[in-house]
Parts: sequence; C-alpha cells; structure tokens
Amino acid sequence: MTGLNRLEPFVGEWRLEMVMPRQEAMPDIGARVSFDWMPGKLWLVQRWTVPIPEAPDGIAIIGHDEARGGLLQHYFDQRGVARVYEMSVDDGVWKLERTKDDFSPLDFAQRFTGTFSKDGGRIDGTWEIAHDKRTWEKDFDLNYHRIR
Repeated sequence: MTGLNRLEPFVGEWRLEMVMPRQEAMPDIGARVSFDWMPGKLWLVQRWTVPIPEAPDGIAIIGHDEARGGLLQHYFDQRGVARVYEMSVDDGVWKLERTKDDFSPLDFAQRFTGTFSKDGGRIDGTWEIAHDKRTWEKDFDLNYHRIR
C-alpha cells in the first residue's frame, strides 16, 4: 500500500487490551478506540476512551506531512497534553515515535511498535519509554482487537 492507503487497515472500531509489565492482560474494561476518515480522506481521526483515571481519553489526527515526507500523529488528551509522533505503517508493522520537543517539553522519549495479524483483526503492540531519552525500556503492551 502506498500513501494514505496504508492507513485503511485502521478504519473501524477496536477494543483495547492493556498489559502492564509482570501482569496478565486486564479484563475488558470497556477501553475502545475508533479510526475514521475525515471528509476528503486526507486525515484519519483516532478517538479513544479508557474508563480508568490513569489512562486519559483523547483524540489524534493522522496524516502525511509533506515537509517531513512521512506520516505524523498529532495527539491530544483530556489532561491537556499535546504531542506529535512520527509514524510509519509498513509491511503490517505500525510504529510511533516521539524523540523531539514539540507542543510539550520532551521530558522522556516514547515509541510504540504494533504488528497487525494476518487477518487484520488484531494489532499486538508495545509502548517503550526512555526516561533519559536514550535507554529504552518496556512501558506496557497495548493490543487492539477489531470489533467492526
């Protein structure tokens, strides 16, 4: 897939499954995410709700950035946090990375790698964090299960 067509596998509704280090997957707590195209199919809108205080609800706008020559995810959550993640989707692997200052100070670096299942019904992912901006460690797993 080329261009924004690479984002088509995201479109729909998903159940989120969080797995904290050294713990089993949390039961279905009602965490959900949806991906829908804005009119014109230039921007993909991602909305999520997680009914626990430690995980904020939010919205992200995903699209191609001509200046950088790649995809960007503009992230906003209910805490007032705004971030920009460089993004790629290649060969069934979704990557997000934030290693530079943007709307908010870069107190730590983050990256996510998710792999789509062959049938497109699941994305198995891991968030990593680098408190010193260089040394990566696993933060938590975040898996997506397609609802529709």
